[in-house]
Amino acid sequence: MTTIFDAPEDFATTALAGFAAIYQRNVRLVKGGVVRSTKVPKGKVAVVVGGGSGHYPAFAGYVGPGLADAAVAGDVFASPSTAAVARVCRHADQGGGVLLGFGNYAGDVLNFGVAAERLRSEGIDVRILPVTDDVASAPVDSSAKRRGIAGDLVVFKIAGAAAEAGKSLDEVERLARYANDRTFSFGVAFGGCTLPGAAGPLFTVPDGQMALGLGIHGEPGVSEEPIATASDLAKLLTGKLLAERPAGASKAAAVLNGLGSTKYEELFVLWTAVAKELAEACVEVVDPECGEFVTSLDMQGCSLTLLWLNEELEALWRAPADAPVLRKGVIIAAEPATDEIADADGPQSFAPASEASKASGKCIARLIGNIADALKEAEEELGRIDAFAGDGDHGQGMRRGSAAASDAAQTAVAAGAGAASVLAAAGDAWADRAGGTSGAIWGLALRSWSNAFSDEDKASDAATVEGSRLALEGVTRLGRARVGDKTLVDALVPFVETLERESAAGRPLVEAWNAAATAAQEAADATSALTPKLGRARPLAEKSIGHPDAGAVSLALVARVAGAFLKEAAAG
Repeated sequence: MTTIFDAPEDFATTALAGFAAIYQRNVRLVKGGVVRSTKVPKGKVAVVVGGGSGHYPAFAGYVGPGLADAAVAGDVFASPSTAAVARVCRHADQGGGVLLGFGNYAGDVLNFGVAAERLRSEGIDVRILPVTDDVASAPVDSSAKRRGIAGDLVVFKIAGAAAEAGKSLDEVERLARYANDRTFSFGVAFGGCTLPGAAGPLFTVPDGQMALGLGIHGEPGVSEEPIATASDLAKLLTGKLLAERPAGASKAAAVLNGLGSTKYEELFVLWTAVAKELAEACVEVVDPECGEFVTSLDMQGCSLTLLWLNEELEALWRAPADAPVLRKGVIIAAEPATDEIADADGPQSFAPASEASKASGKCIARLIGNIADALKEAEEELGRIDAFAGDGDHGQGMRRGSAAASDAAQTAVAAGAGAASVLAAAGDAWADRAGGTSGAIWGLALRSWSNAFSDEDKASDAATVEGSRLALEGVTRLGRARVGDKTLVDALVPFVETLERESAAGRPLVEAWNAAATAAQEAADATSALTPKLGRARPLAEKSIGHPDAGAVSLALVARVAGAFLKEAAAG
């Protein structure tokens, strides 16, 4: 049980502030994350890592000479927003480019990917690296779909050492990708984890059982077996990883990782059995690590990671590092940073707008306010739907994101913004506050939709329809979901196609929109029969059957609310 906190929603930010205060020798606090507190050579490649909070020491604990230059921190088990990723990268950039590392989760892929595009448009060379080490989450022929768990540490260590050695961005990326391809992890859980303020754990494990192939965001395992002895557990863990041993590999870096509530003494007992199994398999273990490196709040369990080494990777694995979570070799000489960090975003400014566009902006802000009210009311139900195969936070994320979007839209209206700027500001605020997959998708959708509008003209019916297509294209391009994957896209595609078809047939916007909303609702209901192919629910596909996708349900809800708003506006 997570018991020490004031307000649950402030848990992640307060924990990060406390961490930064304790480890001032290593890090400086910035909005949305931490950066190194020591001087960094100009021209050095910046290794920036990140993900949701609740996994300490991932990811802030990885920051220091020889490892990462900065870490971005989202809310508990939620991806950091696009704005946060971009902001931290700007602080870390030294002119040599940025390597962005994160676990392969849908929200992280979206937010880090959109941030990378934004930074490239500013002239910063950014490469992205999703870590894919969890062998339980996808078969070997679909390894690109695997999740990132404790393999994050070893992949980021290789990248950090390469960057510290002064290698180019191309070389740092090559080595990090090579390390990722040779990194494999498998974990088990004996008990679930509890979010701050929650009444119970996200999942439970029956007495005397252990869950195999757990996720680090509160996802239950893919199967259950009776709890094993240390020797039998070592056989299980090593067997899963040795099955994917690269041809000719004889050396490996090993990390035995505790998930939050497993005693170090238990890990040490397990390590003796793991070492024995690896020795019998003729594996030479190089500089093993044992402890907590990627946790899941108070989850009881452990994972084993192997990075199969060659001469190049071994030198980087052994190279010095000085971060709160990992110290290797001689201490790297470093001086405290003396530059000042200007971290305030300041008031947002908007382009001049016509009166007609301002009027449309006010209308958009009122609509988003209605959406926020509806999502607040639906929070519990959306969370319940999400909990069948996810972590149950969809309702919370939608409520927080839409509330922030409503506030941002009202602020933009008060500043005299036009339609395009109001909707774009709402999208950015939604993504920034909600975090996670849903925040990234809705932020991207609204910002893409805003491109159909302008600050000079009234938001026309034709532009509204065009914007729906831009939103769909943006979400599918960066989110990679398609119809049938059991995501929001299953409802968004029929919504957009119906809206376009009905509008082309000459029906007024309010009628076309409500026909599209009906199509979205029918499609959302139909997701009950689907199995998820993306996101955290994918490894738990069977548990999802019979229940609709929460993202599709919430999209249909938003479409209905908007339809009612348009109908009322047309009548008035």
